[in-house]
Amino acid sequence: MSTTPSFHDTEALQARLALRLTGGLSEQAASLPQDISERLRVAREQAVARARHTRLAVPALALAGPARALPEGPVPWWQRMAAVLPLLVLVVGLLAINQWTEREQVLAAAEIDTVLLADDLPPAAYTDPGFAEFLKTAQP
Repeated sequence: MSTTPSFHDTEALQARLALRLTGGLSEQAASLPQDISERLRVAREQAVARARHTRLAVPALALAGPARALPEGPVPWWQRMAAVLPLLVLVVGLLAINQWTEREQVLAAAEIDTVLLADDLPPAAYTDPGFAEFLKTAQP
């Protein structure tokens, strides 16, 4: 069982509260002096006019969409380029990173090859199964 009031219950409570408040205000309005009653009447009319204006203005604003309207006519070439420029910079950056990574891998492989070829051992010795065992047991 839900303890939160439903939408209709909330509306009914709000309507009852509004009736009580307006009834109490109407009873007290009869005992106010004439100048205060007149100021309240003018203020009430202004508030109602503002509320009507706001109610009429809100749907118009909702239909208008965002505050910045889209330009009419053809879009200048520099605006199109400005929209594509970040994507272009990203692609160029990724290509540069890829080139740099490949170059570093080639340099590392070339360095290993240089060390292997300059060593006293022949390259076939590195593939010998006994060579790995020799490296594990060899004393410096």
